[in-house]
Amino acid sequence: MLLLAGICLCIYSSTGQGDSLNRTDSFNKKRFWKLTTMGSSIYGTSVYLLSKAWYQNTPRSSFHTFNDWQEWKNMDKLGHAFTSYFETELIYQGAMWAGMQRTSALLTAAGLAMIFQGTIEMLDAYSAEWGFSFYDLAFNVAGIGLFTTQQIIWDQQRIRLKVSSWSKRYPNDQIFSGNSEETTTIRTRTRELFGRSFPERFLKDYNRQTIWASFNLSSFLPRSEIPVWLNLALGYGANNMFGGFGNEWTQENAFFSLDKQHYDRYSQFYLAPDIDWTKIPSKSKFVRTFLTVLNLFKMPSPALEFNRKDTVKLHLLHF
Repeated sequence: MLLLAGICLCIYSSTGQGDSLNRTDSFNKKRFWKLTTMGSSIYGTSVYLLSKAWYQNTPRSSFHTFNDWQEWKNMDKLGHAFTSYFETELIYQGAMWAGMQRTSALLTAAGLAMIFQGTIEMLDAYSAEWGFSFYDLAFNVAGIGLFTTQQIIWDQQRIRLKVSSWSKRYPNDQIFSGNSEETTTIRTRTRELFGRSFPERFLKDYNRQTIWASFNLSSFLPRSEIPVWLNLALGYGANNMFGGFGNEWTQENAFFSLDKQHYDRYSQFYLAPDIDWTKIPSKSKFVRTFLTVLNLFKMPSPALEFNRKDTVKLHLLHF
């Protein structure tokens, strides 16, 4: 999902949609067809690349559903909400840049975001390893709904979904099979699951990701002296996940199972300051566009972590 999201950013940054001063009050056919052509091309390319990344080595099947609740401690569900949220924002900004009316732009953005995410659900539906997930669909709707509802009520985004990710080094200790003499390591397992390159790990490794809901404080407290760019973010992550539902797997007929005492899967909740980069004024079109793109990612900052293992944990810098 993040791969598709990253590619969609090309539309935003290359056409200058982040520059609100470039919006037109009347419908601009040239801009509309430019966006349509670019959007169609990027949509086709992103679906192809996504299918190569996720489905190339997975057998195909007939349409079927899949109950994936609690898979990856639901980190993938929040990933769906995050991706659909900012896809809706990008398309909405593009529609406004092309001169569409506000209501039409919102309907277009919500509809196209559902199509983009729905394509992924259909790829899952015909994959033997996965299947169509009603939970994924629900979180897609939640992300789209979060953006559209705020635009309808406030005509601004007071609550933004963001993502962060950090480098994580896994141990190289030997793990012994339960039914053979084979051995492996956590590092080997993670390379098979998440890949080796930074883009692959950013996309697939849920142990290193945090999904945030970032609240702009001054928007909720307009009479306060809080800086307009200051946000308070609530984050969710999870740790020690080396399989979708559990830390058990088969590798070349050898069965491996991790000790739950040392590799207990658990959820993490965070509280941290953040910045709404779009609230920082600039006369430069490039800077404004860059800050809008930057706003998709949670700023590294001190953070409090709450979990059932450590109870409360202070991070001097959490990515």
